Amino acid sequence: MLPTRIPHGRTARRVEWAHLPPRVRQAVEGHLGSPVTEAASQGAGFTPGFASVLTCADGTRHFVKAAAVKAQRLFAESYREEARKLRGIPSGVPAPRLLWTDEVEDWFLLSTEYVEGRAPARPWTPADLALASDMAVRIADLLTPAPGVGLGTAVDEFASWPGLWAVIDHPRAAELGALASGYADVVAGETLVHTDIRDDNILVLDEERAVLCDWNWPVVGAPWLDSLFLLIGPRGDGLDVDAHIDAHPLLSSVPAEHVDVVLALILGYFTVSAAEPVPPTSPHIRAAQAWQRDVIDQWLAERRGWSLPD
Repeated sequence: MLPTRIPHGRTARRVEWAHLPPRVRQAVEGHLGSPVTEAASQGAGFTPGFASVLTCADGTRHFVKAAAVKAQRLFAESYREEARKLRGIPSGVPAPRLLWTDEVEDWFLLSTEYVEGRAPARPWTPADLALASDMAVRIADLLTPAPGVGLGTAVDEFASWPGLWAVIDHPRAAELGALASGYADVVAGETLVHTDIRDDNILVLDEERAVLCDWNWPVVGAPWLDSLFLLIGPRGDGLDVDAHIDAHPLLSSVPAEHVDVVLALILGYFTVSAAEPVPPTSPHIRAAQAWQRDVIDQWLAERRGWSLPD
């Protein structure tokens, strides 16, 4: 286990319901069909946009996101992209359905169906990993081939990442850069890949079901990528993810070298990202990226038989 002080489930610094302009709140209540009596801001994640479970006077619950188009331009565009991509995800995929979108007073709004569930436990447990893993495999099956929602490819999305190793201070930077440079043939595929699959984007519904939320960054790539990305958190929390890979319906048939190529690729990304300034709207994001960097660094060193980093 790699210790962390990241306050899981309490990483976001979000706009609250009371902070939304009156006309925006009125528009939301118009869509919901009943006045909002309670707003529970969601503390997970690393973005400052509004994201709350709203309880209405009629007893219904709704999940609503909002971001200011000018003041929070990047996040508003992210929500807009999420809505566009959710429209193209077929029914049956374990993901909350998009219900409506709106734009009011320079705020972009979206609502997805409310899902009663909990985040996976941290530290990760074998039971929660099994549920999340089964979900990822099912999603890969349902989204192969990828639906036509105007997605980019994993090859294009990750194209700049191998070059990051040229500017990273790491004792094995040259080897890691060479490893990552072979990524294109490894990540190519025909599956819609979520790419941001981690505990704060997963809801466990019961002992048999989980759903994947926040579809902001999907690409078209290899069907096993999400299943591998999912393992970063459990690996850092002390679970034997290599044994998990050996028994996995998708990962067990992936050459070990291909797994290492992807780990080297995302290690470069997290190394560079963790060194960026801490944004005031997301005080925990760099710590989270640094933790994932350290997890992957140790994991890859063990897999390659390298001396472990200090």
